[in-house]
Amino acid sequence: MFGFGKRRVEKLDFLVAGAQKSGTTALNYYLKRHPQIALPVKKELHFFDNDELFAGGNVSYEPLHEMFRPARVGSIAGENTPIYLYWRPALPRIRDYNPAMKFIVILRNPIERAFSQWNMQRTRGIEPFDFLDAVGAEPGRIAASAPKQVRKFSYVDRGRYAEQLERAFRLFPREQFLIVKYETFRARQRETVEAVFRFLNLAPPRFRAVEAHDIPYASKIRDEERAAVWEILQSDIGRLETLLGWDCSDWR
Repeated sequence: MFGFGKRRVEKLDFLVAGAQKSGTTALNYYLKRHPQIALPVKKELHFFDNDELFAGGNVSYEPLHEMFRPARVGSIAGENTPIYLYWRPALPRIRDYNPAMKFIVILRNPIERAFSQWNMQRTRGIEPFDFLDAVGAEPGRIAASAPKQVRKFSYVDRGRYAEQLERAFRLFPREQFLIVKYETFRARQRETVEAVFRFLNLAPPRFRAVEAHDIPYASKIRDEERAAVWEILQSDIGRLETLLGWDCSDWR
């Protein structure tokens, strides 16, 4: 039995769908504090990028909905798995599930994002290569895993934001996306969070903005490493500027 004024979650209304290492954990902090938002018992459910769940073609959404406690009547439900924008099969699966899904996407300087992901994998003992060696090995790793995508070593590939958004906009109307620049989120957290709530058709509650901190990894990116990744991604960054009307000169 549900408590008075509670309901079972049977449909998700929104997703935080990108990008990894771009402040999605900080955003989750604010989403959890809105009384009309239902979030699952843990961040990153990885439901729509779980290929095994979709292998048979007759997918059950019960495992997804069971991750939510009974929610207030009148609330909306969502979850936060940043890989959904990158993982190619995920977005068609989401469209089949809810074609009216809203997406919140935070995009960080893809060079900084790549280095942060490499640092995380290095700290975990997963990545044996130095950063530039890992970047050089990435095309081979991607080719070796084809047709599947690479999860752990997709440092540069995950930063091809224009390619990912173009794919997303072919599946969903653009007005179902709120795309936020990570650097803007960090500089103007309150304004950004209020914009997120308005996008979800919710009145912003009173909340206290908190300082967002990056994990202080031991390694810092060097100029030559930054330049090498810029050479790879500059075309995609140019496409992103055209696609969103952004100025990404600060990423250069």
